[in-house]
Amino acid sequence: MTMHLEKPVTAGAVVADLRTVFGTGRTRSLQWRLGQLAAIERLCAEQEPAIAAALAEDLGRSAAEAWLGDITSTRGEAAYARKHLRKWMRRRRTGLPLAQLPGKGWVQYGPLGVVLIIGPWNYPVYLSLGPLVAAVAAGNCAVIKPSELAPATSALLAWLVPKYLDRDAIRVVEGDAQTTQELLAQGFDHALFTGGTEVGRKIMAAAAPTLTPVTLELGGKSPVIVAADADLDVTARRLAWVKMLNSGQTCIAPDYVLADRTIADELIGKIVDVMAQFRSAEPDPALPIVNRRQFDRLTALISGTRGTVVTGGRSDPGRLRIEPTVVADPAPDDAVMTEEIFGPILPVLRVDSVDEAIRFVNARPKPLALYVFTASQRRAKQIIDATPSGGAVINHIAMHCLVPQLPFGGVGASGMGAYHGRWGFETLSHRRAVLAKSAKPDPALLYPPYTDRALEIMRKLM
Repeated sequence: MTMHLEKPVTAGAVVADLRTVFGTGRTRSLQWRLGQLAAIERLCAEQEPAIAAALAEDLGRSAAEAWLGDITSTRGEAAYARKHLRKWMRRRRTGLPLAQLPGKGWVQYGPLGVVLIIGPWNYPVYLSLGPLVAAVAAGNCAVIKPSELAPATSALLAWLVPKYLDRDAIRVVEGDAQTTQELLAQGFDHALFTGGTEVGRKIMAAAAPTLTPVTLELGGKSPVIVAADADLDVTARRLAWVKMLNSGQTCIAPDYVLADRTIADELIGKIVDVMAQFRSAEPDPALPIVNRRQFDRLTALISGTRGTVVTGGRSDPGRLRIEPTVVADPAPDDAVMTEEIFGPILPVLRVDSVDEAIRFVNARPKPLALYVFTASQRRAKQIIDATPSGGAVINHIAMHCLVPQLPFGGVGASGMGAYHGRWGFETLSHRRAVLAKSAKPDPALLYPPYTDRALEIMRKLM
């Protein structure tokens, strides 16, 4: 496949062009928005082989995981927005206090203008085009800055986006971190970044001089609390599946497990068995890691732990592969328990009670996700109510990300703001308050000079 990419242009020129396009009003109409959403759906359907090939080149991802992690998720988000957009765009009437009658009040949603989407390398299609769904649903122009750490996918997006979407209103700008800084320096009406917490701080700092609002989808150590009454077979399967998906390089992957001491050994054994089963059809049980830097960091986590490596632990530095690894009872201050793992390593810690697990989680930075496995819905809700997190799932892992009816976002160090579905539409829209008044009546008591009687009446009315 031959890709004909546009000549590089400056960040300032790109943003200026987009502001001119936005000024024409072409992106505001329902028809334009629906057309862009339908085009994203077509892109995902028609270009699945090309997307899968790029993800295989960048991440060693299988075609099945490419479809699951990047393609169907993006297509589903676009389809949901397209089906509900007309309703989202309607004015929302509101009541008025007595003192403002007669009159009418409503909230209407208008596009912000030009939005910057800074994509990550781990799900480079979904986490670039998913935010774009929200941007175009809200009627904005957009710049997509894909991750340079997924170069094949970045080049593919730069080729496909102008083929399917409005090439004047939606631009792809490739480059490294310096390119991101140059873009942010231009000033946007909103920036949405997906990535690590440390880089998120730099994005927020770079956005501050131009007062660009930011949505930061960051990471953190998402815990799994397994109560004594959990279905351990289901728990092990769901834990292992998502932990191994994309080699554990997923922001909402289970980062560590807090298991009731009475079932911990059985759970660990089942996780080990399931991991082996899931890799049994592969010639190599080890999983691919995106680059040398991440590989070295992950192998250091394994070698530096004071816990027991129950399974895995081996790695291939020549091919940047690491076996799925389970570590039992690492020390709480081990690097594997203080750093976000973002790889195929799963620490499992024994706890004496659910209350101990809650205290453990609450003593650490707020995670992007919390997972609870228990047969008791009441207990699950009690745990969720007692522990802050960006999102939470009962008896499964990560599935909330695929529900466009739910907001997706972090809290504290795991991020700020949320999107998906209507939440994304509202995040990238301006919620404008409108009050409509008639010229009459126009009571004189509202205007100075105020008599004691006028003030007495106004105090009662207001």
